[in-house]
Parts: sequence; structure tokens; C-alpha cells
Amino acid sequence: MTLTPNPTLLWFVIGYGLIMVILGIWFSRRIKSSDDFVMAGRSLGPFVLAGTLLATFTGSGTVTGGANSLGYSHGFWAATIISLPVGFIGFGTLYLIAPKIRAFGKYTISQVLEAQYGQGAKVLSAIIIILAYVGIVSYQFKGLAFVLNVTTGISVEMGTIISAVLIIFLAVIGGLMAIAPTDALSAFFMILGLLVAIPSVLIAGGGWEHIAANLPPENLGPKGSLSIFEMIGYLLPMVFLMLGDQNIYQRLASSKGEKSAKSGLIIWCIGLFIVFPAIPFIAMIARSIFPDIAPGMALISMVTVMPILFAGIMLAAVAAFVVTTGNSYLLSASTSLTYDIYIRFFRPNAESKEILFVTKAAIPVLGLFSYVLLQFFPTILKIQMTSYLVYGAGITPAVLAVFIWPRVNKLGGIFSMIVGVVSTLALYKPFGTAGSALAVPLAILTLIIVTFITSKKNESVNG
Repeated sequence: MTLTPNPTLLWFVIGYGLIMVILGIWFSRRIKSSDDFVMAGRSLGPFVLAGTLLATFTGSGTVTGGANSLGYSHGFWAATIISLPVGFIGFGTLYLIAPKIRAFGKYTISQVLEAQYGQGAKVLSAIIIILAYVGIVSYQFKGLAFVLNVTTGISVEMGTIISAVLIIFLAVIGGLMAIAPTDALSAFFMILGLLVAIPSVLIAGGGWEHIAANLPPENLGPKGSLSIFEMIGYLLPMVFLMLGDQNIYQRLASSKGEKSAKSGLIIWCIGLFIVFPAIPFIAMIARSIFPDIAPGMALISMVTVMPILFAGIMLAAVAAFVVTTGNSYLLSASTSLTYDIYIRFFRPNAESKEILFVTKAAIPVLGLFSYVLLQFFPTILKIQMTSYLVYGAGITPAVLAVFIWPRVNKLGGIFSMIVGVVSTLALYKPFGTAGSALAVPLAILTLIIVTFITSKKNESVNG
């Protein structure tokens, strides 16, 4: 079947966009300080917290890369076996350390690392975070461009420019004070859109027996055409991004209290276990109907074969995934640039108004870098996994150690970050995403070994 644009669907996207802009402007009126802009005044209740966590973590990397592309290329089971453990491991770990994250109450991950490892770790981690998040933002631009391409036929290149302008604008006007409640609404759209899509696409595909007959036989198996090593290579970047994601830590620190943080995590986990299986299931059916499209277009392409109302809801849901994630990662990257670089080196005594201005000004600058970076990566999945790998190996082991291993020391944390980033970049070319199966353990081992060696030396000197 040929993929044909349906301009009528654009009205649903425009409607969603207008709602987001209006709500963003409305909530932005509550901003009185930089703390309100970055941390939403530390006022997030459990449902808003759960919604913003879900909307932030499941963006374009999920609906056009990750679970979507894997579901299209390798089948439902392969994508789900990779995705669901991310939810299990992420929820379990974050639930245990949420009270400590809330107690720290830091604006950035780099400030958390500074408390344990010193100023050097703060600067190094800020650079890693900004680079990784610029990469993550870049494929949100392209994800929304795919939506515009399906609805209007506009080129992906032009759609990317339009998307960048919209996402940057929405990030600037309201910060987390506006992003969090609009995220909660977007999360509702996400779940509703996916739930109404499943029966619709089954019917459009001619029923399960017809769909299965049109799929490669290996895509019906548990691994698809992936090796175990390749599956681990996709799994680890997603797990380690979630476990150390600055967006998640900022939102937990912005909750009303420990009870709200834990309740929000539980609701978020329920949402993940709806979203993660639903997306690859729909993408697999897209492989049966549209066998020759780019994998990143799988989920979005299915709106062209659904009833118009369901298709519109689904498309608004996809736009919600993409826009909210782009907003959040732009805000988080600009927060790192402001608090960890600008204030640290240029204006240590900056007042709240100046901090707010610089944070807002940094958003379009980083957005432009994201757009430029996008020109160097051929697929969303490739830039997604590269960004995840750099962050997961370079940041997460050192961050988790702060909360679960009191003995970890300065040298262990810093060397772990260096080895994580260097080994990721060195191993990516020969091994691709499967290189994470080596880069992450190398970073963890470095942290443990260096801590033990340097601790023993200090004990010997002191003794």
C-alpha cells in the first residue's frame, strides 16, 4: 500500500498545538523566579508528576526511534523484550532512591555530582549532559517533521525547521511551571491515542492472520533478527539513560514531597507498561501494510489507514510525545549551561532575574545546535542510541553511586565519567549500539576499582 498524506489530519495537530501554546502562556504567568522556571516552584503533585515523567521519557525516541523502529524492523516481541525491562529496572531503582533525590533538591545532576566528587566532576558532567541532550532534542525536531509530512506532504526538511521553531518557543515561554501540567495533558492524549489505535490498525491490517502472513517469519520470534548482544546493546542505553536522566531527577526534586514523588513514580510505571508494548505492536502491523517505508515512519504512517477521528487522536498523541520531550530536554540542557557553566565561571553571584534571563536565552542557542547536529546523522535511531550511550555510560554510574554507595570517592567518580564517554565513542564505530554492552560495564568497573585502590592508598597514608 502507498503512504498517502491526509491534510485533514493537520487540524488535529494544529488544535493540539494551540492548546499547548495557550496553556503554556497561562501557566507562565505564575513564574516569579528562576526556581519557578526550572523547578516549577517545587509544587508537582503525583498525577502531574507522573504525566510529565511519562511525556518526557517517551518522546520521538520512542514513537519514531526505539520501540517503534525496533518493532517495525524486528517485530513486537523483540522490541517489547528490550523495552519492558527498562520500565521494571528504572521504576524499581528510582522508587528506592526518590526520597534521597527529593532531599538533595538540586537543579542539575552536575550539582549532585559536585557534592560527592568536587568541581571537576561538575564541569565534566555538565559538558556531557549538554552534548547528549542536544542530540536528544535534535531528533524531536525530526519526529514532529514526520507528523507534518504525513498530514500535509510537506518535506521532512521544511517540517524539521517548523518543528524546531515551535518546540523552542514552547520551551522558552514557561519553563517547567508550564511544561509539567501540559505534559500531564499530553500523557493523557498519548495513552488514549494508543488505546484507540490498536483495534483500528488490526482491522486496517485485515486481522491478525493476514498481518502475520505478511511479516518476515523471524519477526514473529522473541528476538527478531537481533542477536543477544545486539539486544543488550539497545537495552542498556535506555536503562542507563532512565536511571541517570537529569529530567527525571529534576521532576522528582520538584515534587511536593516524598509521598508525591513515590505516588507519581507508581502512576508513571503503569503508563510505561501501556505505552511500551502498544507502540511496537502498532509498528509491527505497519510493516505488514507498508513494507517499504523508513522504520521511523511506522507508527505515524498508520494514521493514514485509520478512521479520521481515531487517526486524529493518535496523531495528536504522537505530536504530544515529541513536543513535550523536546521542550523538557531543551530546558534541562539550558539549566545545565546556566547553573553549571555560566554561574560557575562567569557570574557566581547572579541574582534570580539574571539567571532566569540567561536560562531562557540559552534555549534557542541550544536549539540551533540541535538542528545543526541533526544534519550529521542518517536516522533517528542512530542519533538516539549515540546520545543515550554517551549519557548512560558517562553519567549514570557516577550518579547512582552517590545515592547507593557512600564509599565512592572523587577519583572513582571522575575516572568513571571519562572512561564511560571515551569507551562509548571508541567502541561505537566497530560495534555500533552493541558497544554499550562494553562501555557501561567498563564505566562501572572503573568507578569501583579506582575507588578501592585510591581509598586503600589514603588509608595507608593516614595509617
